[in-house]
Amino acid sequence: MELTGLLTAVLILLSCCYFIYSTWKTMYRKRGLPPGPTPLPLIGNLLNIKMGSMANSFVKLSEQYGSVYTLYFGLNPIIVICGYEAVKEALIDQNDDFGARGKLPTISQFTKGYGLSLANGERWKKMRTFTFKTLKDFGLGKKSNEWKIQEEAQCVVEEFRKSQGHPLNPSAMFMDAFSNILCSILFGDRYDYTDRRFKKLLFITEEIFRLTSSTWGQVQTILPTLMSYIPGPHHKAVSFSEEMVEFVAEIVKSCQQTLDLSKPKHFVDCFLIKIEKEKDDPNTEFTMKNLLYTIHNLFVAATETLSISLQHTLLSLLVYPEIEDKLHEEIDRVIGRDRMVNMEDKFNMPYTQAVIHEVQRFCDIVPFNVPHMVTKDTMFRGYHIPKGTDVYTLLCIVHRDSTQFSTPYKFNPNHFLDENGQFKKNEAFMAFSVGKRSCPGEGVARMELFIFLTTILQNFKLTSQIKFSEADVAPKLKGFLNVPIKYELSFIPR
Repeated sequence: MELTGLLTAVLILLSCCYFIYSTWKTMYRKRGLPPGPTPLPLIGNLLNIKMGSMANSFVKLSEQYGSVYTLYFGLNPIIVICGYEAVKEALIDQNDDFGARGKLPTISQFTKGYGLSLANGERWKKMRTFTFKTLKDFGLGKKSNEWKIQEEAQCVVEEFRKSQGHPLNPSAMFMDAFSNILCSILFGDRYDYTDRRFKKLLFITEEIFRLTSSTWGQVQTILPTLMSYIPGPHHKAVSFSEEMVEFVAEIVKSCQQTLDLSKPKHFVDCFLIKIEKEKDDPNTEFTMKNLLYTIHNLFVAATETLSISLQHTLLSLLVYPEIEDKLHEEIDRVIGRDRMVNMEDKFNMPYTQAVIHEVQRFCDIVPFNVPHMVTKDTMFRGYHIPKGTDVYTLLCIVHRDSTQFSTPYKFNPNHFLDENGQFKKNEAFMAFSVGKRSCPGEGVARMELFIFLTTILQNFKLTSQIKFSEADVAPKLKGFLNVPIKYELSFIPR
């Protein structure tokens, strides 16, 4: 009798589970969303995503479900869009519908809609317009700010000279340099590479990115409500962000004491002037909180991605030394070795431009973009996407689209050269995203990558004791960022 009762209980339990699952599956199918793997109650498609390899999981699912499919993060549907045509249709052709920012829990649990990167609505419009204009004024529009980038590149060259050809990992040096350039634009000053507070700022920035890309961060992205109750390192992102804002607040306080309303010297000055002008407007978005959080967003978004981009570039040149030889030839012919690189040189250096673009295409620094969100109930390719649904656009698949790139899985600078060897644009290049939510600092980033790469190669030949392969340079598609393998190389003076 006891055995019979136990079997009966098990059968009832299994029947209930099957009923719940079948009911959930039927409800899920009736929503009119794109196809996708059937989610489980409460955890959604958690089991369909390999933790620690989130981007790669998205790519594999696209092979089964096509260019538009649905995943469930817990109870919430997520739309994934793949391929050049589909992403273009969403982010360019229907940019108003897909123009809001989606959730990135590791960071948004701190920013809560303030600042620039994860803001929406009127706040985002005002922060983006102001930031874009000010970054252009202090990062592109003035010769003195080009000089800041040139100066920092020379500092890196001098540090590499000190190594006397001994192998080193350049990642920390690049992080120092790109962070200093941002400090110059934001605060009007740079730091010594050994400055304790500066090193602390860089550590915080790197930790926020590491936590976002970690397995813990990926699970938090999928199940944010549940993970808010579970202890773990993902909660440290908030405390690190708080430390960064405290650091920035001290600098802003110093800037307030020296502020000249008629002569802004940097980004913070310009923002403080806007705060003063709109202080009597109860609806103003120019507040101290938005200033601090916008600077936080710029540090998180700009410094690590640039450092990673240049690390990928040098590793690629170690794998393909013939490409480095061509770059050396172009640099010697256009610039020589006795004068400083400037942005005007770029227009006479198509091969260098092509290599930089190919690195960003092939290495896919941000493989599935920062999440978007639809601003209203939207029809897309025959499917109904409800207002407020998060959307992931897989740039890593756009950059491997065989209709746009002749050898999509090969590192090939010819993707950006015409038949005459001149640089050509490719609309499928989306390293800085496209549409309303494209990176506002794209122009500054392009300038930095060009000046740094050409300055380094003007002075050094790259060598390594280790023989790297194409597999070493291929993107790993693990987390939020595609970080290259750890490596060392020697900078041999030319």
